[in-house]
Amino acid sequence: MKLLTVIPHYNHTGTIRNVVMGCLKHTPDVLVLDDGSALSPAVQLSGLPITFIRFEKNQGKGAMILQAARFAKEQGFTHILTIDADGQHRPQNLPALIKTAQHNQTSIIIGKRKFDKKTVPFSSRFGRAFGGFWVHLQTGKPVSDIQSGLRIYPVATLLSFPLWCKRYAFEVEVVVKALWAGFGIKEVVVNVHYPKNRISHFHKLADNIRLSVLNTYLTVRSMLPIPHRQYVAHRKGKTATKRGYWEVMAENLRKPGSAAKNAFSAAWGIFCGSIALPGVRQIMLFMGAGWWDLNRLLTIGFEKFCIGPIVPALCIEVGFFLRNGRFLTEFNLTTLGRQFWQRVWEWVLGSLVVAPALAAVTFLIVWLIGKLITRGMHGKRTRSYRAK
Repeated sequence: MKLLTVIPHYNHTGTIRNVVMGCLKHTPDVLVLDDGSALSPAVQLSGLPITFIRFEKNQGKGAMILQAARFAKEQGFTHILTIDADGQHRPQNLPALIKTAQHNQTSIIIGKRKFDKKTVPFSSRFGRAFGGFWVHLQTGKPVSDIQSGLRIYPVATLLSFPLWCKRYAFEVEVVVKALWAGFGIKEVVVNVHYPKNRISHFHKLADNIRLSVLNTYLTVRSMLPIPHRQYVAHRKGKTATKRGYWEVMAENLRKPGSAAKNAFSAAWGIFCGSIALPGVRQIMLFMGAGWWDLNRLLTIGFEKFCIGPIVPALCIEVGFFLRNGRFLTEFNLTTLGRQFWQRVWEWVLGSLVVAPALAAVTFLIVWLIGKLITRGMHGKRTRSYRAK
């Protein structure tokens, strides 16, 4: 592991020297990228053993990190450590991140900030919780501090997949796409300092719009029943190998616990399709599929089985039985017309019994089929290995 510390800088001339000096105590290779500041920090950085590159036009933090990754690759570095120039991150936390990165060389390491309610602005605390919710929904994986700028990126991971955002939203996009691609995310608790006169470049309107657009795209994409391309990471920082859709689907079937996960995916689709909550059940379907990282193809496909008269009619019959102790056998203008709202109530009532019952049966059937398929696939692999 060969590490390059990267400090994107934009109008933080008052704090940049202290940040650089703190980093030099723990990492010998430091790169400062000035992103078109009004005043160049060259004077503040004079005499320090670092690499300094200045861009005349402001491009955004994400653009600077990608520039640094390309520079690091050219210079033979395997990882870059990014730290903000405003002084909020304490350099004494760097050894903990570096140690974690050494044991997880293909994962992105994030410094999870320890927030003190007395010193950390409410907007920062809310933003972290809100961002974490969306990432969990989009990936099925919990990430506590999606907005932390203190990170270690494997260069090969960072350059493996396309990234569109070049500003504040970059740090959200890279984590979500890394998780989709099969890379790991590790968090290390770190201290954080928010000085009273801290300069923030977060634009409440523009950056919130960018985040909203990004989260809309990521959420919609995460709900599509199409597997994400996966990457085989190599421990020595080499370029990752891309896997196609069919390879991903086959690999998912071979994973331990895949039968149970696929069975739960199908059962959740049946449950949401059967429950009598029009509109709400679609939200339940997609949020559950995202939060638990279910198989979207199975979840959406089995939900469609419940469209039509059979499941609603079954719910009405069960609801009618619960209310009257017998099944509805007369279907005429009175029972289906004048008593329409009674049938609606029985549909809702019956679905509370039918939905979990059908989900349980579906889970058992799909689980058994999955076990048979998995056993067959393992048998074929074992025979092929013996043949070789």
